[in-house]
Amino acid sequence: MRILRRPALAASWASSPSLQLRIVLISSRGPGRALALSTLAEERSGGDSGAAQHNDDSIHNEQQQTRRPQSPRLPFRFETGIGVFAKRPPRPFPPPFSSRPSASFSDPLSTHRAIVDGEEIRGLTNGDDAVYASDFFICANDGVGAWATRPRGHAGLWARLILHFWASAIDEDLNRVAAGSVDGEMDMEPHPVACLSTAYKKTLEATSAHDWQGTTTACGALLHFTTPLDGKRPPVPLLYVTNLGDCQVMVVRPRDKSVVFKTCEQWHWFDCPRQLGTNSPDTPEGNAVVDRVELQVGDVVLAMSDGVIDNLWSHEIVEIVTTSIDSWEKAELKTTTATATQSRGRNGGMRKAAQDLVTAARNIASDPYAQSPFMEHAIEEGLASEGGKMDDISVVAALCVENSQEP
Repeated sequence: MRILRRPALAASWASSPSLQLRIVLISSRGPGRALALSTLAEERSGGDSGAAQHNDDSIHNEQQQTRRPQSPRLPFRFETGIGVFAKRPPRPFPPPFSSRPSASFSDPLSTHRAIVDGEEIRGLTNGDDAVYASDFFICANDGVGAWATRPRGHAGLWARLILHFWASAIDEDLNRVAAGSVDGEMDMEPHPVACLSTAYKKTLEATSAHDWQGTTTACGALLHFTTPLDGKRPPVPLLYVTNLGDCQVMVVRPRDKSVVFKTCEQWHWFDCPRQLGTNSPDTPEGNAVVDRVELQVGDVVLAMSDGVIDNLWSHEIVEIVTTSIDSWEKAELKTTTATATQSRGRNGGMRKAAQDLVTAARNIASDPYAQSPFMEHAIEEGLASEGGKMDDISVVAALCVENSQEP
């Protein structure tokens, strides 16, 4: 992935498209390390999802220990799982974001905690990617890896900070929506792009003192709800999807084996996506695309870095997710009294789906003779290309469930 340099901008860029809002209502080749995390939330009120600690230096998996404002209880929530594969170990975060190790060498977490403004940075670093999952918000950011060749370049830090501040702003926004007003006026709709803009500004502030440079794409999905106008029917889950760059959010309906919705990649030119950060003219207000997608309970929402979609076509992603859920259900039914209707990939099924996608994408990425979407796009641009594309591979899989249901 290429760094975007402001001096090289073509004149045709002078008028960047403004914020776009679409409504989608649909009713019926190198060493790396892999990791899968289950993120079934421990607090049903909407706190951060817990994740198993991994002691590998290439994975920064900070468990949240700082008490944060409690999110309001919504009628729907996510059950989530994370799968990641890093093509190379991430660049260590520079000061002041790297915390000092404790005096005890028996504490493995002491050298893995990343901090900003006195608070542990949310999410998970995977190479130059960053991922996050909670009861209501999932996110996949892809830091532009070319910054690793620059002395002050830290793409992974930029991806993680944007994610952290975005998730924090989302929490505040959900509480604002629950209160039902802004400056005394009724406002019952979340504003994820405004939250991303806040995150962008805070990341600029946090990195400017030491001139830590980088750029990142940003892709997130916020689960909320809408109430039918007649007031007689129950609420309907509504997904707010925000995208800037070439990561992707995809909504899969397992029972139909269909793609309900997916975001489109945003490029300046081939292999140079829209990106937030150093020397980039892209901004959340000017370039983010927002979609509102009506969901059904049982739909699976995927937030994926381009390490997935460069190696797997959409129909392959759907097949892998549905097959993974089917196999998970069969295993669950053998060991529990749950029915197939109650299961639908819950209680760990999303972890399996995410990791199965990572495994499949990794297999293609390491195959020099495989056919892949990246190869196809490169050939369309007149470039010689064969096989998959080795990259950081990150997946967050989220199952939409009713918040009243118990696991």
